[in-house]
Amino acid sequence: MPELPLVYVIVLTWNGKDDTLECLKSLQQVTYSNVRLLLVDNASTDRTVEAAKERFPGVEVISNQSNLRFAGGNNIGIRYALDRGAEYVLLLNNDTVVDGDFLMQLVHAAEKERAIGMVGPKIYYYDDQRQIWFAGGKIEWWKGWVSHIGIREPDHGQHDAIKEVDYLTGCCILAKREMVEKVGMLDESYYIYGEDTDWCVRAARAGYKLLYAPSSVIWHKLSVSTGGHSSWYKNWNKLKSQLRLMARYAKPYHWMTIPVWMPIKILQGFLEVKRAS
Repeated sequence: MPELPLVYVIVLTWNGKDDTLECLKSLQQVTYSNVRLLLVDNASTDRTVEAAKERFPGVEVISNQSNLRFAGGNNIGIRYALDRGAEYVLLLNNDTVVDGDFLMQLVHAAEKERAIGMVGPKIYYYDDQRQIWFAGGKIEWWKGWVSHIGIREPDHGQHDAIKEVDYLTGCCILAKREMVEKVGMLDESYYIYGEDTDWCVRAARAGYKLLYAPSSVIWHKLSVSTGGHSSWYKNWNKLKSQLRLMARYAKPYHWMTIPVWMPIKILQGFLEVKRAS
C-alpha cells in the first residue's frame, strides 16, 4: 500500500495561547498518519510558544521576531514545509477545533484529480456546533462582493455535496505543493483579510480547481485576534481588502455595477450580523 502524502499542518498564532493549545490538542486526535504539526508564532507575548512546547513536544515551532500578520507568518511556514518535502500544506487558524478525520477527508478529495489545487472543509461555529459558518465561498464580481455559502444556516444536510467553489477560506485550506510552486504563496501586500481569496483567484486562473469537501469538518471561534465578528477593526480592514481584490481582478465592465451593489451588500451584511447577535 503506497504511503500517504506528507502533509504539514501550519497553525499560525499571535497572543492566543488558550485557543492555540485547544487547537493543538484536537490535532493530536487526527487519524491521518503522515502528518507533521508546525506552530508559527508571530512574536506572541503571552508565552504561547513555551506552553505549546511543554504540552506538545512533538510540534515543530517557528518563532518570528515580529508580527508578520497572516500572509507573512503563513508564508514562513509554507517555505519551511516545502523545504522538508511536504506534498501538501494545510493552513489552519489557531482558534479552531478539528474533527479527527478532517485531514484524511481533505487529502482524499484532493487526490481524486491532479487539477485540484486546494480543498476546504465544512466549518461550523464553535459556539453553535451545528450552525454553518462556511460551506464554500462565492465571488460576485458584478457586486464586488465575496461571501460564504451557507453562513448562519442550521445544518440540515443542504450543503453536503462536494463541489467546486470560487474560493476557500484561509481559516482552513489544504494546498497542493504543485499548485503552490506554480502560483506562488500568499500576497503579503494585503494588511489583513483578502490574502486567501487572492490566492484562490490566482490558483483558479492558473487552471486549478478549488474544492469544498463537506465530509471534512472543523469548528471555528470567530475573529478572536481582531476583536470579534462584528468589530469595527475587522470589518473596516475586510472592506479595504475586498476593494483591493476587486481593483486587482474585476473587469472594467464590473465597475459599472460595483459602486451600486457594494454599499447594499455592506448594509445587508451589517443587518445580518446584528440580527444574529
